[in-house]
Formats: sequence, C-alpha cells, structure tokens
Amino acid sequence: MTENSIGLVETKYITFAEAPQQLLLECGQGLGPITLAYETYGELNDSKSNAILIVHALTGDAHAAGFHEGDNKPGWWDNLIGPYKAFDINKYFIICSNVLGGCQGSTGPASINPITKKPYALEFPLITIGDMVNAQKYLIDSLGIDKLLCVAGGSMGGMQVLQWVASYPERIKSAIPIATSLKHSPQQIAFGEVGRQAVMADPVWNKGDYYETGQPERGLAVARMMGHITYMSDQSMEEKFSRKLKDQNYSFSFKSDFEVEGYLRYRGDEFVKRFDANSYLYLTKAIDYFDLSGGKLIPSGQTIDTKFLVIAFKSDWLYPTYQSQDIVRQLKMRHIDTTYCEIKSTYGHDAFLLEVEEETHLIKHFLNKRVYEEN
Repeated sequence: MTENSIGLVETKYITFAEAPQQLLLECGQGLGPITLAYETYGELNDSKSNAILIVHALTGDAHAAGFHEGDNKPGWWDNLIGPYKAFDINKYFIICSNVLGGCQGSTGPASINPITKKPYALEFPLITIGDMVNAQKYLIDSLGIDKLLCVAGGSMGGMQVLQWVASYPERIKSAIPIATSLKHSPQQIAFGEVGRQAVMADPVWNKGDYYETGQPERGLAVARMMGHITYMSDQSMEEKFSRKLKDQNYSFSFKSDFEVEGYLRYRGDEFVKRFDANSYLYLTKAIDYFDLSGGKLIPSGQTIDTKFLVIAFKSDWLYPTYQSQDIVRQLKMRHIDTTYCEIKSTYGHDAFLLEVEEETHLIKHFLNKRVYEEN
C-alpha cells in the first residue's frame, strides 16, 4: 500500500436508459440500456455538498485510487486522491466513472447489442464528449447530488470538465481542467488519425468485427507507441533514455537496439491486454469532435458562478500552454473567477499524472478556499 492509501476499493455499476427509454446522443441516435462503471471514495455529507467528480483521460477508467483485491498497482490518480492528499477523502466524497464508449465496465463497442445479442462493434453509434457528460449526469442524479463541489480532470478529462460547464453550469461550484483545450488543433487531430489508421490497417481488425477471433494487437500497440511519444517531452526522453543501448553494440538488425525502442514496444504490448481497439477508435474520434471554442463554453448573455483553476505544463507539446491560456482568456472575457497556473515541468503531457507536489499544493488551496467561502 502507498502512504495514505485508501486501501481496498470495489467498482460499482449502474444501468439506465433501459427500454423504452434511451439516451439521445448528439449524432441523433438513441442508445440503451447503458451501464456505467464507477468508484467512490470518502463519505457524502448530510447536505450532499462535498461531492467531487473526477473524470479520466483517453485510456483511463473508473479506478482512480486505492487497490483492487489482488492488485499491486493502485488507481491511476492514487497520488492525488486519499487521506490528506489533494482530493482529501476526509473532507470530500470522490466519484469517478468509466466514460460512455469505454471498455472498463461501461457500455461501449465491446458491449452486447440487445438487438443482435452480439458485440456492437462498429454498430455502436459515434459518441461525443457531451454524450459522456450526459451519461455522467445520470450517475450524479442517481446519487442524489444536486450540485457538485468540483469537477476535475486532465487531458480528455479536462474536456469533460469544460463540457460539464457548458452543459450544466448550474450543477458545478468549481472546475479544474488540466492540460487540455477548447478544441483539437489540426496537429492533434492528425495524431488521432494516425493512431486510428494503425488500428484499422491491422488485418485482424476485420472492420471492427474481431471479438470472436481476437483483437488487432499489433495495430493497437503501434497506436499506443505513438501516443506515448506525444505524452513525453524531448527533455524527459533524453533524461530517461538518451541513446542508451539494450546491449553494448548495435545488432545491425531491426531488433530494438535502443532502450527507448524497448520501452515503446513494452508499453504497446501491455496496453493491448487491457484496452479494446474499437473503444480506442471511438474515444479518439470523440476528442477530435470536441469544440467549445468561439464562445460556446459560456454563450453570450449567460452568467455562471463556477470558479476555475486551470493548470498547464510548460513542456506539454501535445496540449501546449497556449491552449490553456485560450480557456483562461475566454473565461476572463466573461468575468469568470479564474486562476491560471503554469507548472515548470519536464515531463511533457504526462505531467498531470506525475507533478504530484505542485498539483497537490494548487488543488488543496483552491478547494479549501471554495469550502471556506461556501460555509
């Protein structure tokens, strides 16, 4: 167990939008029934005013903190969630769910289509960040929570934070979008497309119909390898790998001579064991579709009282700081109470998972101020 660990936790499940009701998606199609996997940490107070929703990045899941029975690795944000941590479960009730379209317990392409009794595969409708948030709202409603103290997350999680503000501003007291943007740039869309093409070029993909024969592991692994390059920075890769060789000499073959090659192959091979290739296609498309630029975050004439802490990292070239500054600029123009913090980190985009000390200080101060002001 890590210091101040939550300890053992269990994933819970909720199912909604059952026949004849369906969730109407932005693409115009209805979807149901829908299951969301989620975890909670801490206790909801009597007034139900201490709830914080944590939203995960592209390949994350509901297991944000603590340990599952038999695991030796904690949840993906365990260093920020727990007793006395940034999201202190002595004070707050923390909720994290696997997104709609995911593959870690929530309804997605690998789920069984109730009509065909087979996995949806590509019959699953295209989803958006807005659809994910609408599904999360059902979960929050089912817990009897009228207003969230905070919604927080990085990368694709940050997009969900912003979408919560755009869709349900009256339901959020504060927001912490980290290392994210109002929309994808052409370069970011290009990265997503290369990853999708790597998956679809694998003959095992079989136009998404691979659930009986095994998924396209090589294509998905290559997509993940490329993704890891964008998550790091030039400096962090130099510090971690430089030009170190796995053996003392070149092999003069196409084996992985360099340590960085071996690292990328390992990451790719591990990823395919836990993630569905079709979910990867759907979720990367959803973040490419996301666009709250041009005043769409807070439409003209609308006023909100949500307070913001926007965090960015200097070495993040996947979601560069200017994109976070664009968020701040749009908020400031609408006279929204906004704090912007740019952390000097060498970790690149991965910094939102690794810069524990800096983020803890910022988030603790921000949340403590919120609670003090509300009480």
